[in-house]
Amino acid sequence: MNTPASPVRQSATPTRITTDVLLVGAGVMSATLGSLLKTLQPDWSVTVLERLEAPALESSDPWNNAGTGHSALCELNYTPQQPDGSVDVSKAITVNEQFQLSRQFWAHGVDNGLLKDPSTFINPVPHVSFVRGAENVEYLRKRHDTLAGHPLFAGLDFIHDRDEFARRLPLMAEGRDEREDVAISWTDHGTDVDFGSLTAQMLGTLTAQGADVRYGHEVKNLGRDTDGTWRVKVKDRTEDRTVTISAKFVFVGAGGGAIQLLQKSGIEEIKGFAGFPVSGQFIRCLDDTVTEKHEAKVYGMAAVGAPPMSVPHLDTRVIGGKRSLLFGPYAGWTPKFLKEGSFTDLPLSIRPHNLMPMAAIGVTSWGLIKYLVLELAKTRGRKVEDLRAFAPLAEEEDWELITAGQRVQVVRKKGRFGGSLEFGTTVVNAADGSIAGLLGASPGASTAVSAMLDVLERCFPGQIEGWRPQLKEIVPSYGLSLGENPSLYSDLKDWTDRTLGLTGTTV
Repeated sequence: MNTPASPVRQSATPTRITTDVLLVGAGVMSATLGSLLKTLQPDWSVTVLERLEAPALESSDPWNNAGTGHSALCELNYTPQQPDGSVDVSKAITVNEQFQLSRQFWAHGVDNGLLKDPSTFINPVPHVSFVRGAENVEYLRKRHDTLAGHPLFAGLDFIHDRDEFARRLPLMAEGRDEREDVAISWTDHGTDVDFGSLTAQMLGTLTAQGADVRYGHEVKNLGRDTDGTWRVKVKDRTEDRTVTISAKFVFVGAGGGAIQLLQKSGIEEIKGFAGFPVSGQFIRCLDDTVTEKHEAKVYGMAAVGAPPMSVPHLDTRVIGGKRSLLFGPYAGWTPKFLKEGSFTDLPLSIRPHNLMPMAAIGVTSWGLIKYLVLELAKTRGRKVEDLRAFAPLAEEEDWELITAGQRVQVVRKKGRFGGSLEFGTTVVNAADGSIAGLLGASPGASTAVSAMLDVLERCFPGQIEGWRPQLKEIVPSYGLSLGENPSLYSDLKDWTDRTLGLTGTTV
C-alpha cells in the first residue's frame, strides 16, 4: 500500500494568508491541476488544503477505487448495444482518448523527475471483457469487430475457445461448467494504477516547488470580496483555530464534498445541481496461492436494470509492490458525501433550487433504488456467490470484505420540474472563471488530466493560448484526436510505454 507524504507542520503559520491558487482537497484532481499550474506559471503561489491528516485518503486511495486505468478497453458499459443490434463505441473512444492524456502527463513527469519509479503507481495488467450465454457472446463479437479496426484498440483479441480461456484465466476456468458458453475480449495494453501513490508523489513535488500544502485544514465557508477575490474560512484542526485565506482562483477537488462547498460559494452555476450518494464494498484476496492464478482486470456485464456503476469485475491490483485480487463492487447506501463525512451531508445539500430534480429522480430511478435495496440485503455468503460467477471455486475464507470510497452521482436539473441522474463527471465553474469544482465519479481519476485541462480552458481564457505550446510539450496530443492521427498515437504510445514501464504484462 502507498505510504502518504508526511503531513506538513504548521505551528508557526499566520491566520491570514493570500494565495494565487487555492486547491481544496488533496486528491488526484487537485494534485493534477496544481502540477499543471505550477509548471505553466511557476511564479504563482499555490495553496492546497486537506481536512484529513494525509493526501489521497478518500476517493484517490488505492483501496477506495478499482485503479483500473479506465481506457474503455474492457468496460462494457461504454459500448452499449443499440436497438438495431449495432454497438455504439463512441463513448469508449472518447474515454480512451482522455486516458491517453493522463499517460502522457505521467510520462512527462517521469522524464522530468517530477514522479518517481513508475512501477510505484502504474503497472501493466491485461484488460478483459467477459460474457456468458450465446446472446452476450454475439454482442461481444460485434463489439470486438467494431473496435478492433480503431487505432486506439489495436491488438484487441476475441476469444471463444475454452482451452485458450483456461490458459489465460485459470482461476476463472477452474470448476466452470463445460456446457456454459463463455467468451472474452483481451488486450495486453491495460494498466493498474495506484492513484494514492501517484497523488502523494505529485503533492510532494508541488511542496518541493514551493506550494503550501496543509493537512488537517477544513474549509468551512467561502464568499467573494469586493475586489473579486475569494475569502475562505478554514478550520485548522492541527491547532484548533480559524484561518482566513484570500485567493484569486479556487478549485474544489473535494470529491463528494465539492457540491456543498460550491453551494456555499453562492455561484449561479451550481443551482439545479444535487448529489446522490452511493457507497460501495469490495471483497479482497491477499493469498498468493490464489492471486498467482489470475493476472487481469476482468469486467463483466451489469445485471438487467442495474446502473453502470454496478458492473462486476475481478481485478489484479498492485499496491505497494504486492499483488492482490479485488472483486465487486457491492453497492451500499449512506447519506454521507465522503467516506469520512457526516450523516447530515445529503439533507444539508437540499436547497429550493435542487429539490425538484431530487424529487424527480426519486420517481424515475426506481431501478437504481431497487438495486440498492437488494444489494444492502446481501449477506457475505451471497457476495461470495456473486464472485463464483467469475471464479467458480472461490472459497469464502480466502476473501475479506472492505469498504470502498464514497461516490456522489450528479443530479442535474432537466426541464422545468425534472431531473436526471448522471454517472459521469461534470466540471462546474463560475462565469468569470474564478472558481470551479468537479462533481461526479467514474471514470474520474483515470481522466483527471483531461478534466483539469477542461478547467484551464474554462477558467483561464486569457492565458490558455499562451500556455498552449507548453501544454503540447506536457501532453503532446492536447487538442488533437489520436484516432485521426494513428502515426502520432503510435509514437506517443511507444514513448509512454517505454517511460512508464508498460512494455510487458508480468507484474
